[in-house]
Amino acid sequence: MKTSEAARARFGLRKNVQKSSLIAGVTVFVLGVLGFIPGITANYGTLAFAGHGSEAMLLGVFQVSVLHNLIHLLSGVAGVLMSRRPLPARNFLIGAGVAYMVLWTVGQFLAMDSPVNILPVNSADNWLHLFLGMALIGFGVAFSRDAPAKLRESRA
Repeated sequence: MKTSEAARARFGLRKNVQKSSLIAGVTVFVLGVLGFIPGITANYGTLAFAGHGSEAMLLGVFQVSVLHNLIHLLSGVAGVLMSRRPLPARNFLIGAGVAYMVLWTVGQFLAMDSPVNILPVNSADNWLHLFLGMALIGFGVAFSRDAPAKLRESRA
């Protein structure tokens, strides 16, 4: 069996919750990498470690910093690693979704130029956080039936 066929076979045996966690983890990881690439990140010379002062813009739209990118890289790795088993994959989807919803909520009330704003976000980031939060929670809940029977029994 060729390597690509073996990979397809392994991916095909994954449950939907695991596939969703893997896709989300890879996507978030790639966003973290892209945040460090000049050209893909506009105003790269202004990339700050943290804080609202970073004027670097991923894809020219989303405000990023080194800390912001590192968080994407770490959460992406977590999503990939947790995709190996159904229950951790579900927990990643729902946990990351809740974290994005918290970021969206904070973004609604926190002034963009506030010194408390250690992760630079703009309104495009806020709306992306809302969409991602709802999608990840939705996938985690919708695919809960993929989780082990022990989890289903604990809900009863």
